[in-house]
Amino acid sequence: MVALTRPVSGDTSYNSYRHSRGAGPGAQTLSQVEALVSPTGQELLDRLARVDVTPETELRVGALLRRDYPAELVTAALGQHELRRRAQAKFTRAERMYFTRAGLEQATSEVIARHRAARFAGALRVADLCCGIGGDLIALADRREVLAVDRDVLHLRMATLNTDAYGVADGVHVVHADVRDVDLSGVDAVFIDPARRARGHRMRVGACEPPLSWSTSLVDRVEAVGIKAAPGIAHDEIPAGWEVEFIADRRDLKEAALWSPALAAGTRRATILPAGHVLLPRPGAEVAHRSPGAFLLDPNPAVTRAGLVEDLARGLGAWKIDPQIAFLSSDEPLRTPFARTLRVLDSGPWDQKALTPRLRALDIGSIDIRRRGLAGDVEDLHRQLKLRGTRRATLVMTRVNDRPWALICVDPDPVHPDHAAVSGTGRAITAQAKDGY
Repeated sequence: MVALTRPVSGDTSYNSYRHSRGAGPGAQTLSQVEALVSPTGQELLDRLARVDVTPETELRVGALLRRDYPAELVTAALGQHELRRRAQAKFTRAERMYFTRAGLEQATSEVIARHRAARFAGALRVADLCCGIGGDLIALADRREVLAVDRDVLHLRMATLNTDAYGVADGVHVVHADVRDVDLSGVDAVFIDPARRARGHRMRVGACEPPLSWSTSLVDRVEAVGIKAAPGIAHDEIPAGWEVEFIADRRDLKEAALWSPALAAGTRRATILPAGHVLLPRPGAEVAHRSPGAFLLDPNPAVTRAGLVEDLARGLGAWKIDPQIAFLSSDEPLRTPFARTLRVLDSGPWDQKALTPRLRALDIGSIDIRRRGLAGDVEDLHRQLKLRGTRRATLVMTRVNDRPWALICVDPDPVHPDHAAVSGTGRAITAQAKDGY
């Protein structure tokens, strides 16, 4: 197990070492974590792993366990057991890891961390600044040496335990320090995840600690720098020559990453995980705007945030239905990992009074409402429609050539394997995605 390179003296309670990230409610103390790592703590955690603990049974389970273990240890174990259960959505070995509530919330998921670590393939020694509980550290430490730095001693201890859970702790050297005080000589590359919380609360939009300007200035010391950023980062905050990558897990936009010129492969990209599809800029003629066709395409949020909607349209041969709205359309059933395709059953100007008859005529009894560019109370609309049909549809509230519009859509018919389209002229983009198209 890796030890702290800077010994911690004095009071080792958690409150003495609160990081600017803030651990949030229910956080463990360092002494509690050490108790959980002890043989008795491990025995208790193993017992909990075999029990179905629910909000309804937690009090009864806790009372039973307190007959055999100290009350404080049981409380800590129950909290850790719950965090491990939540962490299963992010980590494949969550049952062996250690978390605080805030540490888990801010940790990079395993699938994103492994994708991002691939950018550092040529680096033998990487510094992971503001490493937290080790979400990115685990991926970075796979077959390379990593200097892990954080000023939260509790999260540092968890980071060492978590890298051990993945069998990559041997090359990790942890430093308890402010990242601004760390010597980066001998480091080939730097990854930093600036804190976006302070005293348990989120900072204002765009703020982080250390500031983004400090993080980007790391290129003055190390050329290869990667920065984890919020997906809402403003494009004007990105320095010239840097690349911004917007990363989605399926259709859920998770985060952005900034890459210094030494690691950049362009200016913008949208990445869709877990398959690793990548969309890059595709310069060309201006995309046409016209009324919706037989199919509507809803671009992935990563594509939209990267400003690549028109680039996607050019690659697919699609058009926009409005100059300002990120919907595309086609008369063919385009298939692409970068957008959801819907078949249009009905399309026309927005008229709420006529909407119910239109839906009933199509035998629609259940709808999902997607609103973009058109104001309206979705919940109130759901209540007013009072549908009774047998089909499920998606109602798109949007604008077409700046006019309020409604489209009633369903999922397209499945593509037969013998008719699976290919990229390029085949219209349904599925191949070449990992190479930019």
